[in-house]
Formats: sequence, structure tokens, C-alpha cells
Amino acid sequence: MHRTADIQKRPHQFLPANFELSQWEGLEPYFKALLDREITNKLTLESWLQDLSELEAFISEDACWRQIKMTCDTTDKSLEAAFTFFCMEIQPKIQPYADALNKKLIQCPFTNELDEKEYFTYLRSVKKSIELFREENITLQAELSVLQQQYGTIAGRMTITVDDKEYTLQQAAQFLESEDRAKREEVYLKIQDRRLQDQQEMHDLFTSLIQKRHQVALNAGFENYRDYKFAELGRFDYTKEDCFKFHEAIKIHVLPIIDKIYERKKNKLGLATLKPWDTEAEPAGTKPLRPFTDGQDLFNKSVTCFEQINPFFADCLKKMDSLKHFDLESRQGKAPGGYNCPLAESGAPFIFMNAAGQMSDVTTMVHEVGHAIHSFLAHPLSLSAFKEYPMEIAEVASMSMELFTMNHWQAFFDNVHDLNRAQEHQLERTITIFPWIAIIDKFQHWVYENPTHSIEERTQAWTSIAKEFSTNSIDYSGLDQYREIGWQRQLHLFEVPFYYIEYGIAQLGAIGMWMQYQKNPTLALENYMNALSLGGTKTLPELYQTAGISFDFSSNYVKTLMDFTKDELEKLYQ
Repeated sequence: MHRTADIQKRPHQFLPANFELSQWEGLEPYFKALLDREITNKLTLESWLQDLSELEAFISEDACWRQIKMTCDTTDKSLEAAFTFFCMEIQPKIQPYADALNKKLIQCPFTNELDEKEYFTYLRSVKKSIELFREENITLQAELSVLQQQYGTIAGRMTITVDDKEYTLQQAAQFLESEDRAKREEVYLKIQDRRLQDQQEMHDLFTSLIQKRHQVALNAGFENYRDYKFAELGRFDYTKEDCFKFHEAIKIHVLPIIDKIYERKKNKLGLATLKPWDTEAEPAGTKPLRPFTDGQDLFNKSVTCFEQINPFFADCLKKMDSLKHFDLESRQGKAPGGYNCPLAESGAPFIFMNAAGQMSDVTTMVHEVGHAIHSFLAHPLSLSAFKEYPMEIAEVASMSMELFTMNHWQAFFDNVHDLNRAQEHQLERTITIFPWIAIIDKFQHWVYENPTHSIEERTQAWTSIAKEFSTNSIDYSGLDQYREIGWQRQLHLFEVPFYYIEYGIAQLGAIGMWMQYQKNPTLALENYMNALSLGGTKTLPELYQTAGISFDFSSNYVKTLMDFTKDELEKLYQ
């Protein structure tokens, strides 16, 4: 099947060609026109859906650009104001219309004539949106959209000084790979102390978010925000109980492997005890991996790497680059983290990162490129809503790419020894991330089941859950005050609540994809692209099946995949 990265922005059929969103008054007539339009048969319904899709895509992309520009520069108040204007003045006015249009679609007598296979998941999510919509939540949700962006502003201004030079916390993390243990400890403590300075502000922000979210849930007739969010996220194919079983499977099948990984690390470093500033270090005389020099070098080497896997993947990167859809390097005033932002009209997404020259940046880059390729593959789908795929498949797209690319990382390293170290690092991370996923997920369940908790109770719950999934191999003695606020570094808690278990479910999917890839790369890549091309038009089990993997996170399946990953890791150790 021929696939092209040369996707074009679709010309407007419904909106004016160069339409710009400046005021609600300019946008509202298009909602009214759709609401008032008579639908007389299946053909006019499909034409109506196309125009609705165009309007949704335009609004989505406009909002995305406001967010992108603000995260690229958190110091520019005009960019923050433009984003806030959308959240407070545009989005709240859209919602009643969106609800009315949803009802018009579901109540239309010709909706039953639409192809059930093609429209099943879309209509299911429309019905869910109708069920969840409450007029009284509009203002609350607008306030939440603005409030949760404060996390990026607080975190974006955190810097420390190392050797008389100022670094963002992302940039400073490179020193944790140093062979000089005293330097690692110094930087680790400085990073933690800097977080402590803003801990109260983070606590207050989180408390405010929890209260508002709880109220949204109550307004919609739910007992708590967790149950509301499960419905909103469209978790049709698994339950909270499945998540709890997954947590337990991680304890049983993953923690023992992690103990061995850290025990090996301790022996390798020749240490009596392993401290948290040692986990990323290399033995004396071994320089940290520096796979690239700057953002441009990271981009060029990534293109070389993806060309070896599939030229289409590399073409996607080149297309994005031609549109200037990359911001890769860490700098002051930039929001933390990394993301791929789909752009519903343009098709070619935007990748945002905070690269500082480390191996973990390569992992982030290939991860986000996996998301980007998903955007490219889903773009030809006829409706904007079809391209809205569940996160549990979105993260398979990205995490599989971390593993697919491993055999082609020669692009970043000029000797076998460093390549081997990088692959080792990646597989260790593939395993060691699971407990953190379980901790963050379980913590979120507790937070929203107990929405009126005090800061003391929050700290106690976090500490207890963290200990449950912690290995005994790392010595945290004397560091309790830092551990107690460990959750504050996880932006998902603030910005995308309940979004984290997806990484765990998808990591299993990605390991399943990689097992396929090891046996038959051509078939695995074809399955991968076929699944991603479906966007959100199939259920999760169907999407996983198309990819040639099982939608399964039972204890037995976790064990099978962990055993495989452990065996692959041990091959690298030899």
C-alpha cells in the first residue's frame, strides 16, 4: 500500500478560505447554520457531517497553536492571554452548540443508514458526550483549562546553578549521568531543593484542581471524578478493577526484575549502597552517552535512523521540518516535558521537546515521532472525529517506535560499545517505568476517591503507595522530604488527569509489537501502520488485533512479556 507524507491542508468547503478566529461573533453563525440545516436523506447527512468535521478541525487546530506558542515561551504574557481567551471566551460558548449538534445527529432518522462498521465508535462517543454534558460544567471546565496550564509556568521557571552556570532542571539532569559521584549528589540535591521551594504553590494548585474536578463529576451525576473521567476518556474496554489487577501484576512480575537490574548497577559502579543519584550513572572512566550535540543534530540523526526502518517515516519528519513544526531544545522560559500535537487541518503535527544532549532525549524524540506518524497515517480519514484515537493505541504507536528504532541507533553512535549501552539503557527503562506508572495511577484513584483530603493525608497516601511499588535496592535514607513531593514532577497529574495507566497498557502492546518485529520486521511494520491508519474507527481490542497483538494486561500476559524483555536484556549484558 502506497503511503505518502506529503499531506496537504484541506481547502475549506464550508468556512471562508482564510478564516481567522478572533471573536465568538465571527464563529457562531457557522454553528447556527449547521444547527438550522435541514437533513433530508443519507447524502445530506454525510454532507452535514463533512461541514461539521471541517469546523471542528479548524477550531481544534486554532486551539492547538495557541497552546504550542504558549508552551514554547511561557514568559510572553500575550501568548498566555491568547490561550486564556480561547479557554474562557470561545470554548464555553462552543459547548452548548456541540451538545445540540450531537443531539441533532443522534436524533436524525438517517443516522441509522450510516455504515455501522465505519461509524460505530464515533456514534458511541457522541452518545457518551450527550450523557456527560451539563450546562453548569461549562464555566468550571473553562477555568480548569486555564488553571492546569499554571503547572508549566511554575515548573518552567525552575533553574539551578551548577559550576556558576544556570540550567533548567531538564538540562541539569545530564549531570546525574556523570562518573563523579560527588557531582551527581550535588546536582540531585540542588534539583530536589529547587522543587521544595515551590512545593506549597504546587500543593495549592493541585488542591484547587481537585476541588473543581470533583464538582464537575458531581454535576454530571457521578460519585467521584475518577468514575466521571473513565466515562469521558471512553474507557469502554476495561474497568478500574482491571487497573488494580494490573498494579498487582507489576508488583509480582516486574519488581523482582528491577531488583536485579539495580543490583547489577550497584556492582558495576562498585558501590556498597545505591542512592537515587546513582541510577543513571556509569562506572568511573565511562563517559555519559552524548548521542547528539544540539536540536539540529538530533533531527538529522533521527532522519537517518528512520530512513533505515522505513523511508515513509523519515519523509514524515522532513515534511514537519519544512513546515517548522519542531521545537526541540531546552531553554529557560519554556514549559517542561515533550509532546506531539496533532493538527487536525494541516495533518502534519508539531513536536515539542526539551532536549539537553542525553540518551533519554533520543528516546523522547523517537517516542514523539511514533505519535507523529500516527497523525500522518490517520489524516486521510474522512472525518476529524475518526482521527481521535484512544490513548491506549496512541501510546503503542510511540512506545513501539522506541523499540523498533533500537537496532538502528548506529545513527547516533559511532561504536558498538556505546550502541550496546544505549540499547541496555532503553530495555532497562522499558521495565523500570512500570512501577512508576502503577504509583501515579493508584495515587490518582486515591486522590479522587478522597477529594476533601488534607495536604498531610495526601503526603501520607503518596508515601505509602510509593513504598508499595519501590524496590529495596535504592537507599533513600535521609531523603524523605524530597520523596514526599515526588508526585509534583509528574505533569500529567496537573494537566491531563487520569492519563497515565495508558502508558502501562501500551508498553505491554509495544513489547508485543517488538516481539513481532524481532521475528518479521516487514510484517510487524505493516501491521503497525494498518492499525494506526484506522484512527479511532475501531474498538481498542480491534485496533490491537489489527496490529497483531492482544489487548490484555492480565498477570499471565504481563509475565510472558516481562520474561521476553528480561531475556533480551540479558543478551545485551553478556
